[in-house]
Amino acid sequence: MNKKYYSLVQENNEATINIYGDITSWEWFESDVSSYTLSKELEVIEADTIHVYINSYGGEVAEGLAIYNALKRHKAKIITHTDGFACSIASVIFMAGDERIMSTASLLMIHNAWTYAKGNANELRKQADDLDVITQASINAYMMDINITEDELKQLLDNETWLSPQSALDMNFCTSIVNEKDSNKASQSVKKSLSKMILDIQNKNKIKESTEDLGEKNNQENEPQQNNDNKEPEEPKQILMGSFFNALLK
Repeated sequence: MNKKYYSLVQENNEATINIYGDITSWEWFESDVSSYTLSKELEVIEADTIHVYINSYGGEVAEGLAIYNALKRHKAKIITHTDGFACSIASVIFMAGDERIMSTASLLMIHNAWTYAKGNANELRKQADDLDVITQASINAYMMDINITEDELKQLLDNETWLSPQSALDMNFCTSIVNEKDSNKASQSVKKSLSKMILDIQNKNKIKESTEDLGEKNNQENEPQQNNDNKEPEEPKQILMGSFFNALLK
């Protein structure tokens, strides 16, 4: 038997849900996912953690919002993963995660709700107004976690925006990226920490040297002058240490 695109597996204290198909109220294909089917299966899950793996072009807004709310309502910790695409209402389902993880080879796509319409001018105007209200429900879900303004989000929706993992991370659509090599940001973070450590050491040495100079000055005032012609110069420890760390940071 072929593996279903949509499936739920539970082992010990963790459960896995795979959503690899369309979000729809009518499950014509084995890959289709409805809120009814998923909510019924969520009811019997006793796991502490639920992983939701998503690869979907989206589907019906009502079904997606119901899935989003069912996941948010569950007592388990929800971790959503974008395995490929999380488009349209599937991106809203992705936002249900307490942790939201993207792969470097994955994308989010967000846009305004749309529909087919027919009728007279009054009916078409009402459809447009209704779509604004429907889109606002998705906006509310995004705004629970992202760090941009609602106006900025609406502009992204208007533009039907594809979000790379890094863009999604910057705006907090996702909380982490997996399969990512060490980046310049990580190196800069290490460099910043080392620089702070160096400055702290230098400041401590300056305070120590100032204290020693003051003590030496007091001793010289109270003691007879001595011939210092044969005194060996002190090793420039401060310079050597600074050079070492500067080389390390390059």
